[in-house]
Amino acid sequence: MGMQDQATGAKLTGWHVLAIFGGAFGVIIAVNLALAWNAVRTFPGLEVKNSYIASQTFDTRRTSQQALGWTVRADAEGDRVILAITDAEGQPVQLSALEATLGRATQVKDDRTPDFRFDGTAYVASESLPGGNWNIRMKATALDGTEFTQRVILHVKG
Repeated sequence: MGMQDQATGAKLTGWHVLAIFGGAFGVIIAVNLALAWNAVRTFPGLEVKNSYIASQTFDTRRTSQQALGWTVRADAEGDRVILAITDAEGQPVQLSALEATLGRATQVKDDRTPDFRFDGTAYVASESLPGGNWNIRMKATALDGTEFTQRVILHVKG
């Protein structure tokens, strides 16, 4: 026999309890599905198309990249993003080519391709960024033709 509310006379039956539990689990499952769908939809994707082929030349590329002795640092100042590349002696490096994608670490909707220009000491692009963690995925080519790829983390205060 079910419980009866003294004030209203309504009974709490087993079917009511089943409906309450079913509704609660339904909400949990719906929220989990929505979160999983958004996580997959905004996933930035792969770094390389074929990881096996990339692995075949990894050691050679790493050795030639390390031989350059470059250090890369990214900073955001106002409406500018500064990508400073220095050699082993701490001198600014000028490149023959630079491709860079600026974006969030967790999604691709904010990705952009800044127009970095060498100002004599660093590569500077006009970009106003909201606060948070950003990545610069860069592919640089040295004057001697050596490729240099790196993901640089950029923390923007705000």
